[in-house]
Amino acid sequence: MVCQTSHRAQKAGNELLAIAKHGMASHHVGMTNTTAKVADLIQRALVQDRRVLLFGPPGTGKSTLATQLADALLAEGRECWCLGADPGSPAFGLPGAVALARRKADAWQVERFEALCTLDAGRFRLPLVTGVRKLARGYKTGTLLVDGPGVVRGVAGRELLAGLVDVAGIDLVLALTRPDQPPPLAPELSALGIEVVEVPIDPAARRPGKRSRARQRTRQWDQYLKVSQELTIDLAQYNCVGTPPPEEAKEAWVGRQVAVMQHNRTVAMGEVLRLEDSRLVIRSPAPDLAGDTLLIRDAIRTAEGVIESATPFAPERFEFLPSPLPAVSREAWGGPRIAGRVGSLDVNLVNGVFGDPLLHLRLRHQRRGLLFDLGESSRLPARLAHQVTDVCISHAHMDHISGFQWLLRSRLGDLPPCRLYGAPGLLQHITGFIRSYLWDRIADRGPVFEINEFRDDHLQRYRLQVGRPDVETLEAIPVVDGILREDAGFRLRAVTLDHHTPVLAFAFEPDQEIHVRKDRLIARGLEPGPWLAELKRQIAAGNTDAVITFPDEEQATVAELAADLVLIRPGKKLVYATDLADTPDNRKRLVAFAKNAHTLFCEAPFTEADATHAARHGHLTARACGEIASAAGVARLVAFHFSRRYADDPGVLYDELQAACNRVVLPASMEVFRIGEEITLPASPGEEEYT
Repeated sequence: MVCQTSHRAQKAGNELLAIAKHGMASHHVGMTNTTAKVADLIQRALVQDRRVLLFGPPGTGKSTLATQLADALLAEGRECWCLGADPGSPAFGLPGAVALARRKADAWQVERFEALCTLDAGRFRLPLVTGVRKLARGYKTGTLLVDGPGVVRGVAGRELLAGLVDVAGIDLVLALTRPDQPPPLAPELSALGIEVVEVPIDPAARRPGKRSRARQRTRQWDQYLKVSQELTIDLAQYNCVGTPPPEEAKEAWVGRQVAVMQHNRTVAMGEVLRLEDSRLVIRSPAPDLAGDTLLIRDAIRTAEGVIESATPFAPERFEFLPSPLPAVSREAWGGPRIAGRVGSLDVNLVNGVFGDPLLHLRLRHQRRGLLFDLGESSRLPARLAHQVTDVCISHAHMDHISGFQWLLRSRLGDLPPCRLYGAPGLLQHITGFIRSYLWDRIADRGPVFEINEFRDDHLQRYRLQVGRPDVETLEAIPVVDGILREDAGFRLRAVTLDHHTPVLAFAFEPDQEIHVRKDRLIARGLEPGPWLAELKRQIAAGNTDAVITFPDEEQATVAELAADLVLIRPGKKLVYATDLADTPDNRKRLVAFAKNAHTLFCEAPFTEADATHAARHGHLTARACGEIASAAGVARLVAFHFSRRYADDPGVLYDELQAACNRVVLPASMEVFRIGEEITLPASPGEEEYT
């Protein structure tokens, strides 16, 4: 594998100083151009073959200097090797790896590489040093240049410097140094006890921007995978090492770099396409993947198609937003709303953490919404009700169902049926609402509802239309594994819990997340537009033969575009649970139900000090909520349904939650909970969705 290095032009006439030091004693030599600088370094420090570490901050020209030194040595008939030890911005080889290359003609020819599967040299410095040690053994004769990573601060910088010098047998350090400043980690350099040469940084040297670096490493990775095939790995047959995601979190595997190892040596690298029942499908140029160990860390192809460090499993930001009402009293104040994203969902806890439970989910690419519980609903506009297709009601206590009046009034007109899911008795509660009003002027414009009562092994179903006296009994549907509905792209699931009355917890389980690769759009010269939303809708519906029309009237099939433009990841599971007693059976059921969920919305009404009160009313404490979330292994816990007795000091609830779970979504400041007798609240980000 031969990779051409990019030579940065340097301005002639720059005065460069080569300061040769043993320990840190120095003398100065004036240089007039780059060629003279390199020649002087060779004459003064590289008259014989040595092991040299190029050390300095990012963007100071280490890789350029290594290439210049190698070419000068090659011109003298001497052999030169380079060990690329910067996995994030390698001059040659692969991102996520360290590589040993020999200089031939005007190119680096990679002889061997060792996988790290990370771009983060500071975080994974021990694996990096270990990889360098393995490769350094492959160098036999000539000068060895070690192109170090730009980690020159803190504990990581100090440990990397000492580690690289030790394992590579370094006897000379070229420390790229800014004018009139000591080199980074000067005391550590002095303590090495080897020769150090300070090389002033060329003023023309610039670090490429973050996006430019990402594009460059992606090109290198894509070149490696250019001639590749799909191969399947049975995870049960390999030792999985590094920092692999849990197998249940299938979405966290897609796009990851992986390396197959045999006897602690890299056999091949590849990219994960999908995980299917403990079988990993990867793309790799290797003819086979015979090995004993699978290495995986945090290097990943993102939704934009570039190679980056993986974000945490729950990267989307949740915000604590003020109420959308122009003015509220202490009694009406529900605390800050929590709004954010879960994969392809926009989510909003409409009434805040103290108010009536009401969680709105909006499917961004479908103009469709779902509601979990129907507490007080005056904060929602009627137009939002027109997009609601499914409502999941945990139970019929007033603070969970009183908002049905808003839904009823908002859906007058010619709209498709709205599905409601709840525990046995839901039909009685809904018909009670409807029959409390006079409908003599509604004609055929009455809203239509499909009522689904979950009875563990089946759904008892009814259909009714407002303004008509009869309730139609529909055919019951068998329920397997709690699945209430399988729709285009997602499933709704339920489990029955105990609140001194039956109560349901719900899960929203999307099949996949569809991401359009921006790099492929640019490569094909395609402009983003509404056609991308249509492409995503057709993919979600499985219509691979459908035809997509571009703005310039050209056309392509969904199958063709999906293969070229789209990165598909498994979806992120959201679970909603509120009003349940802290009993062993409830804990067991909810932990199993929420296992490895991406986001868990769970009630935490009381502190442990009020556990007796919580038990009397069939509720959790904050500690119980946190313990359930930790046992379920969720990526993010959103606690809500707080008792108003803590309105003046919600911090006690969050302290208790954090003590039991390290995945709690926290407010940036408790100031968002400040309540006056009458307060006026400003507009908040994203408010157009709810006003």
